[in-house]
Amino acid sequence: MTNHGSTQRVFFALWPDEPTRRQCARLQRSIPLFRGRSVAVENLHITLSFVGPVDDTMLRCLLAKAAQFRAKPFNLVLTRVGYFARAKVVWLGPESCPAALQNLVQRLNKGLSHCGYHPELRPFAAHLTLFRAAQPGKSKIEISPVQWRAKAFCLVESRAHPQGVRYHVLRRYPLGS
Repeated sequence: MTNHGSTQRVFFALWPDEPTRRQCARLQRSIPLFRGRSVAVENLHITLSFVGPVDDTMLRCLLAKAAQFRAKPFNLVLTRVGYFARAKVVWLGPESCPAALQNLVQRLNKGLSHCGYHPELRPFAAHLTLFRAAQPGKSKIEISPVQWRAKAFCLVESRAHPQGVRYHVLRRYPLGS
């Protein structure tokens, strides 16, 4: 995992299992847009904490702190499609953020502060980005709920490629006692 003195861009995320990923991909294909760039199916996730660029020392600290973290698995039901106008992002998310997910994010952020990580000040908004540079259609989008059993969270690296960004899971942390 050594990157020889360079930095890596990392974040913590809920990473869907394959059945959940396929459901999200089907839903993504069904959404009418005026324009937009779909997120690659293999990149679909819910960001818990975006850390950003880290050096080897901070990366080791993040890996160690996350390994100490304990939380129980929980159910997440994605029931609505929304739009962040400022970011031009179409997203999929729950009607309201489950307490277990909110607690996971708060506890994770608090634990990671020992590594020098400073979480965003804006409130956490649970969402899975479906499209970027998007302009959604005019009608409200009705969807079948996506049921997701969150059993782990991951530390993920964001890698830039000529074809776009690709995400690589560095470590998976199971939820459970």
